[in-house]
Amino acid sequence: MSASNASIATLDESGKHDLERIEIKLLMEGIYRHYGFDFRDYSMPSLKRRVWKRVYAEGLTTVSGLQEKILHDPACMERLLLDLSINTTAMFRDPTFYLRFREKVVPLLRTYPFVRIWHAGCSTGEEVYSMAMLLQEEKLLDRCRIYATDINEAVLQRAKDGIFPLNTMQENTSNYIAAGGNGTFSEYYTARYDYAIFRPSLRENVVFAQHNLVTDSSFNHFNVIFCRNVLIYFNNALQERVQRLFLDSMEMFGILGLGKKETIRYSSVADNYEELDAEERLYRRVR
Repeated sequence: MSASNASIATLDESGKHDLERIEIKLLMEGIYRHYGFDFRDYSMPSLKRRVWKRVYAEGLTTVSGLQEKILHDPACMERLLLDLSINTTAMFRDPTFYLRFREKVVPLLRTYPFVRIWHAGCSTGEEVYSMAMLLQEEKLLDRCRIYATDINEAVLQRAKDGIFPLNTMQENTSNYIAAGGNGTFSEYYTARYDYAIFRPSLRENVVFAQHNLVTDSSFNHFNVIFCRNVLIYFNNALQERVQRLFLDSMEMFGILGLGKKETIRYSSVADNYEELDAEERLYRRVR
């Protein structure tokens, strides 16, 4: 290939990437204006993967084709919303996080007459039920109220149902033991066919509600806020907005729990917290 042809090929490839970016930005703008869901500040690499997954699943060849279908077909929008929502979860995911929570946060919670907990981006609810089990074993659940929120109504309904695939229970049991569980995990659910149905008592003190971290404001003040493995899908500007939202929603000396790849270190709110456990991303508000 001549130097001029190689240069043209490079320009063509660059142009394809630019066009792809434009198409995705137009798609996100259309979704925001037509449906009110704001994904415009999500991480571009994450958006690309999820959007192209839906393009192919719909039998299409371009992002622009997906935009046309989504704007005229609400059912297609629902399918894309499931793709864009972050639904990777498991019971007692990252067990050492729950172990450190037992050791370092539970003693602090015992000093409160009532505890309000916000689990933001709760997905299908496995981690909500995990925290309910932990609090019950620590004899704190009766004086706790857990607000479990997500942008996606479909996954919220699954969380409310408390019915999970039976074939995940082996992994969940291992996580439970590693997280310091002091009971028998199988006693928390009833096996029926291919599913595990969890005790209704675990969700008696749980409020499931739709909430959009991108566009919605604070709705209460909390002693504990969890938002684990969600911020990594946001760009820096959106991460900053959500961190400010959490600070505005946090009681003094409240606890913030993030995922292991997330941090408040470089955000404008960092000086308001002290590290309770640096490795497990547990922070305590001190100002």
